[in-house]
Amino acid sequence: MVLSVIATLAIPKILGQAVDEMLSEFVHINTLMWMAIALFICCLLRGIFDYGRTYCTDSLSQKVTYKLRNLLYDKWQNLSFAYHDNEHTGDLMSRATADIESMRRFINLGMIRSLHIIFMIIVTTVLMVQIDVFLAAMSLIFVPILVIRASTIIYKLRLLWAEVQEITGQLITILQENLSGIPVVKAFAAEEYEKTKFSKKAVELSDVTFQSNKLEASNSSTTTFFFTLGIGIILFFGGSKVINGSLTIGQLTEFIFLLNILNFPIRMSAWIINSFSRAIPAGERVFAVIDEQSPVIEKTGANDMARPQGAVEFKDIMFGYDKNSSILKGISLKAKPGQVTAILGGPGSGKSTLVNLLPRFYDPDGGDILIDGHNIHDYTLASLRNNVGVVSQDIFLFADTIQKNISYGIEDIDLDHIREVAKVAQIDEHIESLPDSYDTWVGERGSTLSGGQRQRLAIARTLLMDPPVLILDDSTSSVDVETEFKIREAMKNVMANRTTFVIAHRLSTVRDADYIIVLDKGQIIEQGNHEDLYKLDGEYKKIYDYQYSTETDIMLDADVEPEKGKGTL
Repeated sequence: MVLSVIATLAIPKILGQAVDEMLSEFVHINTLMWMAIALFICCLLRGIFDYGRTYCTDSLSQKVTYKLRNLLYDKWQNLSFAYHDNEHTGDLMSRATADIESMRRFINLGMIRSLHIIFMIIVTTVLMVQIDVFLAAMSLIFVPILVIRASTIIYKLRLLWAEVQEITGQLITILQENLSGIPVVKAFAAEEYEKTKFSKKAVELSDVTFQSNKLEASNSSTTTFFFTLGIGIILFFGGSKVINGSLTIGQLTEFIFLLNILNFPIRMSAWIINSFSRAIPAGERVFAVIDEQSPVIEKTGANDMARPQGAVEFKDIMFGYDKNSSILKGISLKAKPGQVTAILGGPGSGKSTLVNLLPRFYDPDGGDILIDGHNIHDYTLASLRNNVGVVSQDIFLFADTIQKNISYGIEDIDLDHIREVAKVAQIDEHIESLPDSYDTWVGERGSTLSGGQRQRLAIARTLLMDPPVLILDDSTSSVDVETEFKIREAMKNVMANRTTFVIAHRLSTVRDADYIIVLDKGQIIEQGNHEDLYKLDGEYKKIYDYQYSTETDIMLDADVEPEKGKGTL
């Protein structure tokens, strides 16, 4: 940086002396030749030093943003479900891309180069003062005005760019939701509605961005105006000094070149202000994520969980997704090793919420959860979740091969082992019928597979973990009755040595369970095996009788009554 400034500021000095030499009575061609060589060397060195500075600043800014982006990504992996439940995917994507890019630009051309600019301004001003104090004062007379204006603009720009980044996140959210939900859009012929929604937000973004750019342009144009005005003043007063002999033409030439060099850092100062105004709100959005504290925290000194026998106990569990809600109210439940526990209940009864507490996707507000008599908080999150397999309602498959999706998170797994779990999940036969078999590419979110195929693939993926505790959350709701029967029969051997919690909307899925609990409004209202609950003549019996009296496999979560005389809802 210092060498670059020296090489740059040596050029006006050489040019000034060359002008005076040419205007002198005795012009020495050799002197001019050496001056030309010196000028060439200074220009060459300036180019080399500028390249080196640019390379270093670019490398540094890329390394910083690389670490920031990875830090942000790592943070998202470690934040609990509670955080992701309340955030929009598009907004998070905007923070990882547009916001970090704004920070990179400021680090590259703003924060680092500001040192170069400050040094350049100081040294250039000193050289101008050495030539003529009065001219230097006249050149810098407008600087206070520019500083005052910059201080007012930076606040306005910061607010505007914060709004731009917020709207950008909203726009990306609309785009992401539209592309993910394109089947729904087309099914409801809502293309025009989506276009209008996107267009309105795009116009809003365009308007705010235009206001920001207009303010930036006014700042840059004001700086240019005062600088040009300064050159005019210097030409007038400097020319007067040349006429009266107090200043040589070479000195005036050197002064004007120095003033021209000063133009760059002053104009860059305006750019830095604009860049700073973008980077501050971007940094606030990025570090808001990095500083986020997850309610699910791995305690200091947590131990790795060895493979447990699988005794699970929920003790007086209380839970709500926020302070104003109470989803689970004093739930107590025990499951012996290898026991299959079925959980029934209507919408909002807390079925999925209860089992989501077991792998610590959320932490209860009160009560304890024990595995083999030990509190799950005593174990590391990774080891706990490796021992609790989950097949959730919302099946997510990655854009990769079938083999990679089944073996997700497990390295160096044998294909024969993958085939074994696929057979248990009743999906192996279909996979083998495909041209590329297990190397078949699965579309985004498994778009090339049917709902039942996706669900069986998810079951295979979970079984490959070989977890001693298994959670099946509506895992057969998207398959036909025949396939469901095959899966249940095949999984009987799998569940024999696993503690299994089954959440299902079909009674046929749960009637063979060792133990059944019925939830209503976050409380257990009935519990026992099929025979015991049927004898109670309670809610379970009503559901069971209703199903088989209509000869249908009803969905317990449905909110509509079946048509008279028909066995479907």
